[in-house]
Amino acid sequence: MTRRALILAGGGIKVAYQAGVLQVWLDEAGLAFDHADGASGGCFNLAMWTQGMSGTQIADAWRNANPRMGVDPNWSEYIKFFWGESLFELDAYRKYVFPEWGLDFDAIRASRREATFNVYNFSKHELRIVEPREMTEDLLVASVSLPMWFPPVRIDGDTYIDSVFNTDANLEEAIRRGADEVWVIWTVSERGEWHDGFIGNYFGIIEAAANGRYRQVLQRIERGEFGRPIRVRELKAEVPLHYLINFSRDRVREAVNRGVEDARRWCAEQGIALTPSIPIPPPAQESRTSLQFTEDMKGYCAIGEPDPKRGYDRGRDEGSAMHAHMTIKVDDVDRFVAEPRHEAAIEGWVTSPFGERRPVERGVFNLFVDEGDPSKKRMLYRCLFTGTSGEPLTLSGEKLVEDDQGFDLWGDTTTLFVHIEENGAVRAAGIIRLTVLDLMKQLASFRVEGPTLGERTAAMARFGAFFLGRLWDVYARQVISYGPF
Repeated sequence: MTRRALILAGGGIKVAYQAGVLQVWLDEAGLAFDHADGASGGCFNLAMWTQGMSGTQIADAWRNANPRMGVDPNWSEYIKFFWGESLFELDAYRKYVFPEWGLDFDAIRASRREATFNVYNFSKHELRIVEPREMTEDLLVASVSLPMWFPPVRIDGDTYIDSVFNTDANLEEAIRRGADEVWVIWTVSERGEWHDGFIGNYFGIIEAAANGRYRQVLQRIERGEFGRPIRVRELKAEVPLHYLINFSRDRVREAVNRGVEDARRWCAEQGIALTPSIPIPPPAQESRTSLQFTEDMKGYCAIGEPDPKRGYDRGRDEGSAMHAHMTIKVDDVDRFVAEPRHEAAIEGWVTSPFGERRPVERGVFNLFVDEGDPSKKRMLYRCLFTGTSGEPLTLSGEKLVEDDQGFDLWGDTTTLFVHIEENGAVRAAGIIRLTVLDLMKQLASFRVEGPTLGERTAAMARFGAFFLGRLWDVYARQVISYGPF
């Protein structure tokens, strides 16, 4: 009989994504694991699993918790400057986050599930494997106590810290306990981007230690060094969330929901059947706010030209203008910012060589989506309309937001590359743009609907934070890889 182990690797608060995967693996796929191992941030999810929580309960714990609850500056140490113990403490996790998640250490210690938590005993310079019956609040805190960021934890005269510099995924322990399959959820970045400064250097070192050690073990498995075949089943992701510096509940929710979507897709690729799809639950709220704004973009396109740039040049020479007047309607701001596709509806009209002011019959807009590379974002537009001859047409547009040489933020966010298709075949292509005046009109067109002024103001602020945060992900990566708000 195959013995299956679940590996909840570390990754700071990126493990919110891991929680989304657990919702699918445990609840929708109904997977059962004989043993589970956690390291660093993965120990949080392991604690909830060991206690008996379902995958959805673990995912909801991350969706509903405010990350600002855990922020606890270690003020008294700042006056020591270079000799300070740490920048932050983890007391707020003890007082607020653990109770919010519903952690019950008595239930963890009484659990019948086989689990192993990894923590590094710095005094003895050895990795300590902690079983549920031994687990305490101190040991759980120690499992995420990153040096310099958080103080070490003293237990029975020994100093304990996060195990990440020794292991961020203890596959050897799972194999030692008889695992034939190891199911790994890996969120540590493998992009290989080196960032300057203390923060960039620190987490670059963590990526080097975590990825290097993990790959060494995978190579040992491939070489058959453990004396029997071991199957590794990985779900990896580049999660658009900083390991530690994050104050946005919306970013955490999006990471969880991204984990759900990716795990469903992964299971389909692996031939793993799921129960009828469980909708991603909306955040708890008493009321709903909506938002809309209007974009007015003008340019040129040419019939028979499949390339937008050539279509623009030819259309300009021939006087073949194009104009799109599109109102973007976000029916629920909470849903919009928390879902990875950030989808809204489009209303309006299109002027093109196929007719003037042809109404958009149905339209979809996606804001700042990425496909595995969060440093590149796309704004996607898809509008269905009919030409003057009654032919069904589709306008497909894309703005590609990436950090090229020079200052290109303006061009990236205001230039839409367009194809007009009929039955899947490209009929025309071109480029339309926002001018400075058009942008000012767009900003003035923002409208928010909601029950109270406070809710409307909060919705507008959340949308603004979302928009600026995604621009940070692209253009300010050298400061911090992902925007903290």
